[in-house]
Amino acid sequence: MLTDTAIKKAKPTEKPYKLTDERGLHLLIQTTGAKLWQLRYRHGGREKKASLGQYPDVGLSDAREKRDELRKIIAAGADPIATKRAERDATQAAEVNTFESVARAWWEHWRATRSDSHTGYVIRRLEADVFPAIGTRPISAIEAPELVAMAKAIEKRGALDIAKRALQTTGQVFRYAIAHGKATRNPATDIKPADVLRARVKSNYARVDATELPALLRKIDAYQGTPTTRLAVKLMALTFVRTGELIGARWSEFDVDAARWDIPAARMKMKTPHVVPLSPHAIDVLRTLHTVTGGRELLFPGERDHDKPMSNNTILGALARMGYKHRMTGHGFRGVASEPVLNFVCEA
Repeated sequence: MLTDTAIKKAKPTEKPYKLTDERGLHLLIQTTGAKLWQLRYRHGGREKKASLGQYPDVGLSDAREKRDELRKIIAAGADPIATKRAERDATQAAEVNTFESVARAWWEHWRATRSDSHTGYVIRRLEADVFPAIGTRPISAIEAPELVAMAKAIEKRGALDIAKRALQTTGQVFRYAIAHGKATRNPATDIKPADVLRARVKSNYARVDATELPALLRKIDAYQGTPTTRLAVKLMALTFVRTGELIGARWSEFDVDAARWDIPAARMKMKTPHVVPLSPHAIDVLRTLHTVTGGRELLFPGERDHDKPMSNNTILGALARMGYKHRMTGHGFRGVASEPVLNFVCEA
């Protein structure tokens, strides 16, 4: 067996030579004076050597501990060199597969069937809230408490809905990572927003009752705004569509003779085509509107740029002036991108 004294006294010669310890461990003395620890072992019927480091950086006792660790791997039927290479590759992959890099790959895949406005919102939220918190972390190393800390930091500034959506989006990214071999588990599944985030106090606004519908239509007819805005609000009340679907409507989508409006999947929130039956009153609105905007592609073009639809806020403002600001449900009054829906309570 080797001793520290023998190792220190070992001097280089014209040729490399070995100082043997036990159980396959030896110290290779190079002609340059370098002293390298090596373990000789057999695997798959072949003799191999594993490097354990250089003396004195790795002392005698440390070299023996490393030898014993590798021999356990050999006894289990594995090749320690291949195991070390796999660990190195995994470390390199973790450095490359950060949460941000995987999230951007997921976003490029996910965005294909979504609207530009929605996908743009999602990537902006990731860049503003998620990437600063966990973007540089290897995605395979992220644990649930890190996601909780991220969500609570967003909640702290009063953005509760954004905090919940951040957790949902990170869960989608982890599912993508697992499917592509970049992670083995989804820590977002360990978390329910209700477990870590405050509950929002719900406010249920009254809806437009069936008995109020005639009054609403009278207010629309008496509206003093532009004819196009008045007709837009009236058509929305008669078709129950979202404002985003309404203001983006094109004349090519309508078949007045068949009394139907075919909204293509690309303009629907759920990305599925939607057929809207048109009542006689809705047909009358379309005929009136056609005299105003029938020569253009859009039913409701903007005042300044006729190639773009009217602003969503134009509808919001008109409804507010009619006294229906708090009679809308759905996605109303959350900013410029809001999409209110007029819902009517009808008894069977």
